[in-house]
Amino acid sequence: MREILHMLVVLSIICATSGAVLVNLKQATKSQIEQQVLTYVQGPALLSVLENRDNDPIKERVKIKDVTVFPAMKDGKLVGIALEAFAPGYSGDIGVMVGFDVNEDELIGIGITTQTETPGLGDKVMKPSFTDKFKGHGLDSMQVSKKGGDIDSIAGATYSSVGTVDAVRKAIEVYQSIKPEITNIWKNS
Repeated sequence: MREILHMLVVLSIICATSGAVLVNLKQATKSQIEQQVLTYVQGPALLSVLENRDNDPIKERVKIKDVTVFPAMKDGKLVGIALEAFAPGYSGDIGVMVGFDVNEDELIGIGITTQTETPGLGDKVMKPSFTDKFKGHGLDSMQVSKKGGDIDSIAGATYSSVGTVDAVRKAIEVYQSIKPEITNIWKNS
């Protein structure tokens, strides 16, 4: 009995120590991981969506209601913002960076940040032939054509297409809910 208690105490100490080390390691690497995601995952999609700007949206990003907002400035004025949203596709969540024209209240465009869709089929949501359909699109009636909208699905990749459109719709909802804060933050621009 004494040996079992000894093993339980030793095992408990090992587990507690391991847990503490993992928590501290996560905290120590959090900012580095965030920077890597900004640079290599979100950055390329973001910069392709917010092309017409003269600022660095990554450096000037702002958190509004737990949403990271990337501003696009032109000649000192806010012309657009981008934010990321996720929705389920066929093989997992699809991350979409969605750009909004703040003056016209329409989409500037989209860029796919993360996806695990089927290579050669579902991953076609990353191709300009699909993503260009969102440029200049209004914020109403964002839906695939099979559900009454005007965004044509990719043949054979309906789940991926619907997932991408759903992520854009979520981004539109977030944008509309935080638009007053966006206006207040950049009202002098």
